Formats: sequence, structure tokens, C-alpha cells
Amino acid sequence: MDTASLIFLLICAVGVGLFIYQTFWRDKLIRRRRFPLSWKETLTNNLPVYAALSPAERDRLHQLIQLFLAEKDFYGCAGLELTDEIRVTIAGQACLLLLNQNSPVYPSLMSVLVYPAGFRVDRETVLDNGTLAQQDHHLLGESWSNGKVILSWDDVEKGAADFSDGHNVVLHEFAHQLDGLSGSTNGAPPLHRNSYQSWARVFSENFDDLRSRAFRDQATVMDQYGATNPAEFFAVATETFFERPHALHKTRPDLFAELVDYYRLDPRQWHQD
Repeated sequence: MDTASLIFLLICAVGVGLFIYQTFWRDKLIRRRRFPLSWKETLTNNLPVYAALSPAERDRLHQLIQLFLAEKDFYGCAGLELTDEIRVTIAGQACLLLLNQNSPVYPSLMSVLVYPAGFRVDRETVLDNGTLAQQDHHLLGESWSNGKVILSWDDVEKGAADFSDGHNVVLHEFAHQLDGLSGSTNGAPPLHRNSYQSWARVFSENFDDLRSRAFRDQATVMDQYGATNPAEFFAVATETFFERPHALHKTRPDLFAELVDYYRLDPRQWHQD
């Protein structure tokens, strides 16, 4: 074996070793860290559903939060000073989506940008006549495909405080992160045990029904923003699943069943009917 080949093999061995360390031993050590009492107090005060979790679920949530905060960078924007309360409140809600998934903690996500309140962005928009125009948009959150999530802290607090109204910006944006793991944010995340054929049929039928109801301005259990496109439908369905599970099960039982299989949990046990 020549020197170049030997160096290449050594580099590969080091790379594999680092990968194994980061994905197994490092994660294992982080999960074993003692969860700070102040963080438990934050979850108790800022996330009402936390009290309804079983001891085993709380323990899993603590471990996921530890990994999330160890791996993701947080940045305060527009003068917002970051605190543990902000980080833990966001991580706690985001990790609810992963509670029983036994999967990596948002592997494509690198950073979370937090504004004190809703933020404005200029976007090119195609008008009805086909022309492009710069328009000002007021946003509560955004999920980007380049490893970033942007959130309004004011709306994060509101979404966490009322965990029964079906509106939660953290659940919404992190559902987009899960959706994007398939390579495209299109309402079809990588499935664990669901049938892709069943998922496509159920989501397509329910999406079409929501669009029809929204067009006729009829009452819907899901926010009508879910009728925008399949990606938004999945994100809004996730918000409703976690925050209004009894209502979603009653009105859209097939959609509810698909989400139970995907998230591997039933949030009805956390909510009184």
C-alpha cells in the first residue's frame, strides 16, 4: 500500500470515528446530564401540557431538550437578549414532535433566530396579472431549508401559554423542518411506519376538503391557512393534532390516525375532552 492510500484510509477512519462519537457516545453523555431544576420550572410555567406528560415522557423530553440545546445555535435579533427561558421554551415545544420518534434531533437544523415580536420581510410576489412585485410581509415565524428557523418570541409565548387553541408557531415551523427531511417541503415527511399510499390519499382528501370549506368560508377545526398548499396543510394539521386532538379526531378521524402513526403518540391523553 502506497503512502497516499494509507493517508486516505487514516482520514476515513478518523471521520468514521468522529461520526460514531458524535452520533452515539456524545449524544449518550448529553442525555445523561442532570436536567436543571430551573429548566423544569420554565417548562412548568411556560408549557401547560408539560404537567400532563407521564414521568417517562418527561424524561424523554428532558433528554431531547438537552440534545437540542447542545446542538443548535440560538441568536437574538432586533435587540432581543437571549435567556435560558427563551431557549428552553422553544426547545421544549419543538421536541414534543420528536417525543416517541426515536430519530435524530432535527439533523438539518443549525440555528434558531428569535425576534422579540413579529418581523417584516420584503418578498417578490407574483401578482394575478403575472407581474412581479416587492411586497412587505409580517411574519410570526419561518422555516428555511438552509438549516434555520426564525421565530417571534412574543408569539412563541402566546402559543405555549394556550395549548388548546390550535395555534402554535413553534409546532408549525418545526413541522416544516420534519417535512423538509424528505428533501422537499411538500407535506410528505419521511414516514416511519405509515403507508405512503395511505398517507397520500388521506392527506390529499383532507387538503381538498379544507380548501373547499375555506373557499365557502365554512367553519373548520383546522386553521384555514392550511389550505394554502400541502406543506402548510401538514404544519397546520400538526398544530391541531397536538393542541386540539379531540376535535381533530372527531372531525377528521382518518387524518388523526395517520398523525398518530407518524408521531407515535396520541395527544388526547394530555387534554381533557
